[in-house]
This record gives sequence, structure tokens and C-alpha cells, in this order.
Amino acid sequence: MMYSPELIALAGLMAGEFDNREQAIADPAWYVHLRLWQRPVPLFAEDSLTLFAEQANALYLDRAYRQRIIRLQQPREQPAAIQVQYYMLKDPSSIQGAGIDPERLKTLTIEDIEYLPGCTLTVTQDERLRFQATLPPNCRCCFTFGGETYEVYLGFEASLEQFLSYDKGIDPATGKAIWGALLGPYRFTKRQDFSAFLPV
Repeated sequence: MMYSPELIALAGLMAGEFDNREQAIADPAWYVHLRLWQRPVPLFAEDSLTLFAEQANALYLDRAYRQRIIRLQQPREQPAAIQVQYYMLKDPSSIQGAGIDPERLKTLTIEDIEYLPGCTLTVTQDERLRFQATLPPNCRCCFTFGGETYEVYLGFEASLEQFLSYDKGIDPATGKAIWGALLGPYRFTKRQDFSAFLPV
């Protein structure tokens, strides 16, 4: 598969181990010190570059959470565009900790994940190689897990300087944000680069 230079650039910026140490020190009341991993995985390699993502409180790295699959793709109907599709793990515990221990990702297959309708972001790029991914207007990202329905707002910016996460949980009843980037994005700095593991 021939990936566009833009798709390769975005995946390269996202692939890595990140943390928001400076932000957490400056504003500990609102920002937990997080570690974020985004590791390339060979799913959907025929037309996409795909990442496994999870995060953990920096004090409890053995309790990683928010496992998800992020698929970067150029739509067939708009080959010049980039979209980001999210998938959930059917059994997150089966792969928990793969951010630190990527050996666990070797058993991951498409059968282990589930597409999340309404959780596809549109990507724009500016002249400074900064990518911004946002949910389309009036789009709601909802999913059911363990018998409970959850709603999340998804969004990020990726650049050479940092990775900004706008993700936050939404109360489906009130529409108000209840966790995550409540006062602005989490500002992550890349500490380790995983772009060499991309299949390009």
C-alpha cells in the first residue's frame, strides 16, 4: 500500500511514548501526571496506519487504562483527506499493559476489536505540519461496555512540538463533561519515538 506523505507524517508524530509532566507540575489540581503510549500495530495494513493506545497515571504504570485502537486512513472517496477511526477492545484486560510490554500486541487481531460508530474524526493540516483531528458537527461518540453506555468527546492536535489531547467523558444525561480535558487539552511531550515501527 502506498500511503500519502501526510498520512505517514501524522502517524509518525503520533507513534511514541508521551507524558505531560510539565503540565502536571504546573497545575496539579486539574491535570494528573499521565503516561501515554501509542504503538504501531499491523491491523488494516492494506489501507491504513494503525496505533494501539493506552494511558496510565505515572504513579501507577501497572494499572494502564483506556485501551483503544486508532486507525489513520485515507477514505477511498476522498483520497486526499485523512480520517481517524476509533475501535474498542472487546476484552481490554487481555492486552492491558501492552504500552509498556509490546510483546502482548503480537496476538492482537481484528476479531479482538469493535468499530465505534460515530467515533471518526476529520483531520486538517496547516503549513507548520500541525494536524488537528475533530469530531464532525453534531456527531456523538457513544459505546456500550459492561452493560453501561458511555459518551466521549474525541479530538487531538499532533505537531513536532507536542501532542494535545482534548478527550473527555460526557454525561449522556446532561451533555456535560465529567472527566478528561475539562479546562483545556492535556499537553503531552514525546519521550520515546516509535515511528520506526510503522509499516512504511
